[in-house]
Amino acid sequence: MISLSLFIELSNKKQSMVKYKKKDALLYHSEGRAGKIEVVPSKPTSTHTDLSLAYSPGVAEPCLEIAKCKEDVYKYTAKGNLVGVISNGTAVLGLGDIGPEASKPVMEGKGVLFKIFADIDVFDIEVDATDVDSFVNTVKAIAPTFGGINLEDISAPAAFEIEERLKKELDIPVMHDDQHGTAIISSAALLNALEITGKKIGEVRVVVSGAGAAAQSCIQLFKKLGLKQKNLSVFDSKGLIHTSREGLTKRKKAIASKINYKDLKHAMKDADVFLGLSVAGIVTKSMIKGMAKDPIVFALANPNPEIPYKDAIETRKDIIMATGRSDHPNQVNNVLGFPYIFRGALDVRATAINDEMKLAAVKAIAELAKEPVPEEVNQAYDSKNIVFGREMIIPKPLDYRLLEYISIAVAKAAIKSGVAKKPITDWDGYKLELNKRLGNDSSLVRRIAQRAQSKRKRIVFAEAENYKILKAAEVASMEGTAYPILLGDKEVIQKMIDDNNLEIHEYEIINNRDNSNKKNRDQFGEILFEKRKRRGVSLFEARKLMRDRNYYGPMLVETGYADAFISGLTRNYGHIIKPVLQIIGMSNKSSLVAGMYIIQTKKGPFFFADTTMIEDPTAEELVEIALLTSRVVKEFGITPNIALLSYSNFGSAEGKDASKVRKAVKILHTEHPNIVVDGDIQANVALNNELRSRLFPFSELVDKKVNVLIFPNLAAGNIAYKLMQEMGGKETIGPILMGLKKPFHVLQMGSTVRDIVNMIRIAVVDAQLQKKR
Repeated sequence: MISLSLFIELSNKKQSMVKYKKKDALLYHSEGRAGKIEVVPSKPTSTHTDLSLAYSPGVAEPCLEIAKCKEDVYKYTAKGNLVGVISNGTAVLGLGDIGPEASKPVMEGKGVLFKIFADIDVFDIEVDATDVDSFVNTVKAIAPTFGGINLEDISAPAAFEIEERLKKELDIPVMHDDQHGTAIISSAALLNALEITGKKIGEVRVVVSGAGAAAQSCIQLFKKLGLKQKNLSVFDSKGLIHTSREGLTKRKKAIASKINYKDLKHAMKDADVFLGLSVAGIVTKSMIKGMAKDPIVFALANPNPEIPYKDAIETRKDIIMATGRSDHPNQVNNVLGFPYIFRGALDVRATAINDEMKLAAVKAIAELAKEPVPEEVNQAYDSKNIVFGREMIIPKPLDYRLLEYISIAVAKAAIKSGVAKKPITDWDGYKLELNKRLGNDSSLVRRIAQRAQSKRKRIVFAEAENYKILKAAEVASMEGTAYPILLGDKEVIQKMIDDNNLEIHEYEIINNRDNSNKKNRDQFGEILFEKRKRRGVSLFEARKLMRDRNYYGPMLVETGYADAFISGLTRNYGHIIKPVLQIIGMSNKSSLVAGMYIIQTKKGPFFFADTTMIEDPTAEELVEIALLTSRVVKEFGITPNIALLSYSNFGSAEGKDASKVRKAVKILHTEHPNIVVDGDIQANVALNNELRSRLFPFSELVDKKVNVLIFPNLAAGNIAYKLMQEMGGKETIGPILMGLKKPFHVLQMGSTVRDIVNMIRIAVVDAQLQKKR
């Protein structure tokens, strides 16, 4: 998995509250394997036989079958799940005409979004052709490769003609997302805003600022929903598009107003809706004041809206406001649409993306916004209850239900409108297929990152004289997740920050060894002495220990000055865990502390425990480990299905480990019947539902996706996660310590900056949840 909260916003041409530095953006794209995408074989390639089937001579057989019937290309190749993201680089982001090579990072980024949100594979194609004929001929020539084509960042008016011609001349879905993506999301938002205000689309007066590709597409879709041309006024850079104005293009003539407003302010007087796709700052507070009751304002200029969100909502309490920004309610974000529209189109092998399919997407998005929001989506935005209303007229980008709602709606519309070559009849099966594509829980890291940003916490770093810690603190600061408290020598840390041009905002440096901190050290020493005086610690020793950052840091958390403590990058595990156990201690509800790792896979996250703490747990301790892990997994918004692992399957072998695992399962079944858990069970059986269902149909785990693995001892758990990390190439997050009274999290020695940032997010979310617990 990759961290996407910044990337999503930038790739969709929307300004995010997340900040970044030029150097970091360049390193992100250049470090390791250059770029953001790669091709991975989907079939075995390990033997000579495999290779002879993948290529010559075995590959000749599917070639011959396709030669007999071209439609078999969908059966024997990846065409049916492959979209071409194609651009000539003439209108890239807000950068303008920068050429095909310079557009490639954006096209790769679009491919990433297709993959992570809808499991669609992408080849990005950058074409060195600015004239319409050359571009169209090039795309037509390579079209047999793809199941669909997404046109991107092509300047108007060429973009209109290119899309029109390709739609007519190709028999695969083609869509220019810059036009239609914004139109679809804006239309859904408009339908819901009108419903809230009690207005009808056939009666409202709409003013539009901007007449580019996106604006014209929005207008056309608004009209298909019922907007009357007589109620429309459109302004471009030259002013009002009026029927008397000379030199209008065919497209502009179609949207020209018969009423001659002298300027934008005049037009907005008593208007019901304002749609901005132009430039920042052209709408004033007085213009908003002059609008009709319950004004609907979609200020979507990039990167800053036509009127700042704060100014607009301060001016009118009855306003419904949407922008392109993620730091305000109602973000009009293309990622709500294009992945799922193409998903539905590909799955029925549509020959086009027609108006019926776009309108189906509009209505699906609008309807989803009115549905009760799942708890995991609430958690991702640190909200108790996100509900449909003035500040929620479209779904949140991290709502996993978008894949199901929109894809199914688009697929059904394609079938009904006659453009589907492979109609779906089993809709329940299709729904299951969609949910399996990414795994219901594949967005865990994104949800954790989003939630961490919702409410900052004060995080103590014991090893702040290390560059990696400072770099991670910078990322956390710029993301808005943490207020860093940096322990160490002030001059050393400040010099490292300055020398490396780090931008850490609102941080604090504390040198616990400095004489200026003697009073705090003495007070903290007295607290430690009270905790450990009957365990052989004198007052003198307790005060002396406060010179150690791994004692001083946890004391900042214990006394409430900070919310969480992170350490371990440069010290061994035993050295840092001892002070935490002595100072913070176990939760009143826990009898032990256990460590859990999150293993990220395409099938979703898996949770391994215990991986760091208890060498040889008893049956009762295994029960406690399972309960702790179950609670944490639920807090991440995931339903835990727990397997207690052994070398035995349901009593097939005897031995100490197998027996205690069976005893633990019996306790769990008896005392915690609401938890889905079973064992003793071998790892391969736990992870293979078909094998499990066939051999052990009585198991509680049949037809369940096992996602929590509890190991019989520390050696097994520790070895397993490290094998997955190194041999499986899986990203791991951890260890996450469970059972402590207050948040403390350990870094692995040698952790990367990315590992540390992930742990900061975990620590922040843990601190947010602490009060709720």
